[in-house]
Amino acid sequence: MSAIRYEVNGHVASITLNRPEALNAFNYEMLLQLEEAVEAIRLNQDIRVVTVTGAGEKAFSVGADLKERKSLTPEEVKRNIYKIGEVFSKIEQLPQPVIAILNGYAFGGGMELALACDFRIAADNTLVGLTETSLAIIPGAGGTQRLPRLIGEARALELILTARKLSTVEGYTYGLFMEVVPPAQLEESAQRLVDAMLQNGPVALQQAKFAIKEGMKVDLQTGLHIERKAYELTIPTEDRMEALTAFGEKRKPVFKGK
Repeated sequence: MSAIRYEVNGHVASITLNRPEALNAFNYEMLLQLEEAVEAIRLNQDIRVVTVTGAGEKAFSVGADLKERKSLTPEEVKRNIYKIGEVFSKIEQLPQPVIAILNGYAFGGGMELALACDFRIAADNTLVGLTETSLAIIPGAGGTQRLPRLIGEARALELILTARKLSTVEGYTYGLFMEVVPPAQLEESAQRLVDAMLQNGPVALQQAKFAIKEGMKVDLQTGLHIERKAYELTIPTEDRMEALTAFGEKRKPVFKGK
């Protein structure tokens, strides 16, 4: 059985972590398959939105496969840490918006994967956390960097240094999630967000994401320059002219991503 399920339906790519018997824990083979799926998405210009979720009803992902980890040499552990960080960075750097759909536990690397996505929607009956310090290690796939940027330094220190597990409702108050819903409404909630973005210009989606992500790394004036350059890339597109034509004809535009 493949450790990753990768599907494309229309303009939406779906990645499912597919080791439910191991609570979707990451072993090395799973990371390689995830990297392959991410690369396929990056190269597919027809894909406009990406979703990531876990198979089964218990877990999004509980992080590293500790059974595998016990059998690894120190060199192999370093290899795994490098690979998981590299793959999550590739997810963060995808030009398309990426939605993490947390359908169950998200601990350690599982939470770090969610942090690498642009949006997080979660079921209200689960627990999340960066729990690595309870195992005498630290988050090694971006958690110490992405979490404070999302919720602030003090909150991030609290959660990482205490290895505290939060309910998703608590996580919502911390700013971890944009929406927390009952499990039965999780798919519907994610679909609303997907549909809202699919109505808009694909090139504009990518350039807006780029401007925001890159702009957050620099000072305001540099960010405004990045925004201007990103805007300029949308001017010669067919989609921009289609939007103006559709407005004049009082109809919805049909965007082609060109």
